[in-house]
Amino acid sequence: MDRIQALVEKLPQEVDGALITSTVNRHYFTGLRSSAGVLLVTRKGCSALLDFRYIEVARRTIQSCEVILQEKLEEQLPQLVKKYGVRRLALETTYQTIGEMNRFQKLLPEVELLTGEEVDKTILQLRRVKDEEEIGHIRDAQAITDKSFSEMLNVIKAGMTERQVAAELEYRLKKNGADGLAFATIAVAGPNSSMPHGVPGDRPLQAGDFLTLDFGAASAGYCSDMTRTVAIGHVTEEMEKVYNLVLEAQLASIAKIAPGVPCVEVDAAARDLIYGAGYEGCFGHGTGHSLGLQIHEDPRFSTTAGEAVCQPGIVMSVEPGVYLSGRFGCRIEDIVLITPEGCQDLTHSPKELLIL
Repeated sequence: MDRIQALVEKLPQEVDGALITSTVNRHYFTGLRSSAGVLLVTRKGCSALLDFRYIEVARRTIQSCEVILQEKLEEQLPQLVKKYGVRRLALETTYQTIGEMNRFQKLLPEVELLTGEEVDKTILQLRRVKDEEEIGHIRDAQAITDKSFSEMLNVIKAGMTERQVAAELEYRLKKNGADGLAFATIAVAGPNSSMPHGVPGDRPLQAGDFLTLDFGAASAGYCSDMTRTVAIGHVTEEMEKVYNLVLEAQLASIAKIAPGVPCVEVDAAARDLIYGAGYEGCFGHGTGHSLGLQIHEDPRFSTTAGEAVCQPGIVMSVEPGVYLSGRFGCRIEDIVLITPEGCQDLTHSPKELLIL
């Protein structure tokens, strides 16, 4: 079904339309990536207003609604609202700032702007379950990510700095076809690897380090996400123990995933193993998150996932870890597609402990 039509069909009875101004939701509903623009979705029609920078590609790309060159929004938007008979218009509460809301209130004094969560939640629900085209883009992004990691295994060596490793990895992601990075690359080694979202610095890799790489490509705007922890030169007995524990925890969570399974139970499958092995307090983040046009979407595999359950068509990361402050850390992450039968792992890089 057309995504715009799907939104119209789910609008509450008292709502005449929705004003889409966020980059991510404009992309989702129109297929066009742009840094600016306004999408007006109503029961009687839909219009996308794009400025001169995007109008040519918009006219070629957008099939589902009228495309208009945005020249004077303060005149064009009120005219469109009147044309479509809009009296009550929902805003994107997740993405819109108070400043933007105030601006639209001034532009549309005759319209009641709705700031409740219902329409916003509807949009996020539509984005949650991926269609075949979206899944294809995520597969492409992960294939690029896997290939780039494979190439890095011949590049990483003692003496390189974390920053150099990150730069080499990002170069390969783009060389292999990424149209961007899914997020800022994490490359942290030795004691820095105990920080789950550490920032690459100038510390050289040393023998005996764990090096944690968390990275992902974007393809057609859709994200991949992958973490691998590799060793430099050699490992201690405890490092090997922690690595195998994290891998066991990740495999346990993946095995738990199936339609209808509560997300908190997927998290518990990994967390119980890690805590039971004596590392309670050393795994402080969730086991995973959904991803798509954004790297972090809902639902989550976490202790705070509430009533969320696994649902076919959702793509999730599975990324338990153990972090020993000031010493080392280890995380292993794949992304999986939830299917009617269980789940399919979209990540194909090796997970056994690699010593480089």
